[in-house]
Amino acid sequence: MADGPSKTFLFLQGPHGPYFAMLAEALRARGHAALRININGGDKVDWPEDATDYRGTFRNWPLFFDDFIVTHGVTDLILYGDCRPYHARAHGMARLRDLRVHVVEEGYIRPDFLTLQADGVNGNSTLPLDPQWYRDQALGLPALDENQPTIPSNFSTRARNTMRTGLAAAVLRPLFPFYRTHRPHSFLMESLSWARKLMMRRRDMQQSAQAWAKVEGKRYFTLPLQLNSDYQLRIHSPFGDMRAALRFVIKSFAHHAPADVLLVIKQHPLDSGLVAWDRLIRRLATDYGVADRIHYLSDWDIAEVVQKAVGVVTVNSTVGTLALNSGKPVVVLGHAVYKVPGMVSVKGLDDFWSDPAPPDMALYSAFRQVLADRCLIRGGLLSDEGLQMLVDNAADRLAPAAQIARQHLKLVTPKVSDFIASNTAP
Repeated sequence: MADGPSKTFLFLQGPHGPYFAMLAEALRARGHAALRININGGDKVDWPEDATDYRGTFRNWPLFFDDFIVTHGVTDLILYGDCRPYHARAHGMARLRDLRVHVVEEGYIRPDFLTLQADGVNGNSTLPLDPQWYRDQALGLPALDENQPTIPSNFSTRARNTMRTGLAAAVLRPLFPFYRTHRPHSFLMESLSWARKLMMRRRDMQQSAQAWAKVEGKRYFTLPLQLNSDYQLRIHSPFGDMRAALRFVIKSFAHHAPADVLLVIKQHPLDSGLVAWDRLIRRLATDYGVADRIHYLSDWDIAEVVQKAVGVVTVNSTVGTLALNSGKPVVVLGHAVYKVPGMVSVKGLDDFWSDPAPPDMALYSAFRQVLADRCLIRGGLLSDEGLQMLVDNAADRLAPAAQIARQHLKLVTPKVSDFIASNTAP
């Protein structure tokens, strides 16, 4: 049962785990159709329902996709990220056919949110960077509830989902002979690197504790590293790679930062360790004569690092909004939806070291209100509770149901744990 004409949703690749399959079931309960195209073997594991497997070449993908959406009367496309090669082509074809496109991504605002935005995300977002626009749009919107409890999160859930999907993609590779991953490294390489990282975690934590002891209580800026596989870096920044961004920041710090401040560089929590960041950072710091002022943390609480920092330097990480939440000065080197003058520094990096202007918190509050209203859904991928919230909130955003339909939905939408238990991998 649904308000208005029923829709036909087509899902492409989603985040590892059952989220997209759960959301599809919720949409079906509201009277809509939900279809899926699998692009690799991992997709088959994450989607236990019937689906269409695409086993052709990437060159033929746009025409296959177009035939599919026309034949099945698709009205809405849902995908995780809009820069993966298959997704980018599908997004373009969908726009030619006037489909509504909904892009899911990690939340612009951390924690406890996922992005669900029309048309595009990050550098492809249609949101403007005009400060006054956010002030105007926020008028009449409810203030965000700052007292909501934190949504549970379990890193082992992410690791389990990632390994399960990656292993399925490798095992079922013969079924998808032309598929090539969008990631820069193979599943085998990343798995071996993760195994090594887990074995060395105790040592890494000890080294990070020693580095933190040298930093705590002193004035420092922080640079959160981003993943080299992140399209934020690869497409929505001038660097294309975190190594280039790292060298740019260290060079600027050496030449322009006051002599009494330090730079703390924090590894991304999902970095598998394929790049020896500690060695690279030591070499660059030595080359630029600031080895005694740059410290590297491979394993530490980023919230604590940000909270005690003078300011945050980022390419376009969501750590930027984490810093803005605390009123910390932020400079953005790439493209980001939060690169709004007045919220982040309008000066270049060279000047930021000496004059890190704090954000306009009233503007940032308006920005958050607009994002929550238009392109954020509350919940999390790493717990049953958070996943259930994402399913319900996304369904409300994508296909608002009449009150009677919503009451019915509560009876027919299964719990996450029940869904997982009743759908085993092929």
